[in-house]
Amino acid sequence: MKQSHYDTIIIGAGPGGLSAAFDLSQQQSVLIIENDLWGGTCPNRGCDPKKMLYSAVETKQRQESLSGFGLTGNTTINWPELMAFKSSYTDSVPANTLAGLSGSNITTVYGSAKFISETEISINDAVYSADNFIIATGQSPVIPNITGQQFLKTSTEFLSLKSLPEKMVFIGAGYVSIELANIAAAAGAEVHIIQHNNQILREFPTIYTNRLIDNLKNGGIHFHFDTTVTEVRKINSGYLLLGDNELDLTVDLAISALGRHPNVDTLNLPVAGVEVNSHGIVVDDHLTTSNEHIYTVGDVISRKQPKLTPVSTFEGHYVSNQLLGQSTHAISYPPIPVTVYASPQLSQVGISLEQAQRDPEHYEVRTQDTTKWYTFNRIKEPEAYVTTIFNKSTHLLVGAVAYTTIAEELINYLTPLIANKTPKSAVDQLIFAYPTPASDLDYYL
Repeated sequence: MKQSHYDTIIIGAGPGGLSAAFDLSQQQSVLIIENDLWGGTCPNRGCDPKKMLYSAVETKQRQESLSGFGLTGNTTINWPELMAFKSSYTDSVPANTLAGLSGSNITTVYGSAKFISETEISINDAVYSADNFIIATGQSPVIPNITGQQFLKTSTEFLSLKSLPEKMVFIGAGYVSIELANIAAAAGAEVHIIQHNNQILREFPTIYTNRLIDNLKNGGIHFHFDTTVTEVRKINSGYLLLGDNELDLTVDLAISALGRHPNVDTLNLPVAGVEVNSHGIVVDDHLTTSNEHIYTVGDVISRKQPKLTPVSTFEGHYVSNQLLGQSTHAISYPPIPVTVYASPQLSQVGISLEQAQRDPEHYEVRTQDTTKWYTFNRIKEPEAYVTTIFNKSTHLLVGAVAYTTIAEELINYLTPLIANKTPKSAVDQLIFAYPTPASDLDYYL
């Protein structure tokens, strides 16, 4: 007889759901459900494939920086070959994920789950019950409610483009827009970004985002600030975008990059007694919903922490420890580094620059132009800046911002110093390989 009751049922097989599933499978019967691609957004059509495309951009721009300093010639990006490289990884993700689940004796079901009571779900005309549930359904791209919205595509379609359109536009100026626009421009497309105000990447300091805007403009990206798209028309030559501020733009591809919304609409959560708001599922400090037997992890949570893959994984492990009785404490997030993979990269972690500047009594801010430092001059970095933020009473590092082509590496060195409250005296006792970005750490503290 087919099993219909499980210790834990997990809805969503992305990083958060998978981390919980593998942990729980050691001691529990686990069913995991997925209605799209096994493995979730990140490895299939998100951060992983994006960064594979970005690898070509990094290499091309590194060569351009060293042109005249020992390198000659021009490198161009072959889009079909680059996409084939991306597909060589992504095509196997769903099957590999399923194989891993099967190998761990985790039951899998493909389809859309819907709660029919506080302890039961319906899927594919079958009913399953569980002692506990974990919702890990993630988010989906937002499409604006405007005339012609059916003509807009999203990052999903961009990351599957077989050929590169000559001219494209991104609506919005957040992470997705900036990163994908940068890739497309470096690959040779004419790229436009339309933003309703005059800012990009609102979570980052304006002093750095303004620098990034200038660099992206130099890279060929056209910005249309203080502009809102009101209509998209299909025409013979592509798509016509109309809006305020005299917007009249014809492109081959229009991408909506206006953020993401939580995937909750089909779950029938009111029947399960689960509270939801416009930002996602409401949870307490143990990631428990208003139904004490239903937990939530990942981007579908209504929370202030960045919606990132490692955060989802962290939450998955946390909930599994709760369910296995290995921990009872409230969740406590470590410092979470965030990186925008643009040209250059922009990273930050810990106390924000804005927060520090608002409270000069408690925080000291140091900004250094590191362009001429050996680490950056060696690769002919056009400009590089690093801001470090210190607690005035303890003199400990509590925040950082890095604006450089190696920002992701640098921020990962600084993050554990913040998390572990490492004083400069302790860093002075370490010996790093030299000359490397790590060997510069002492100069940032």
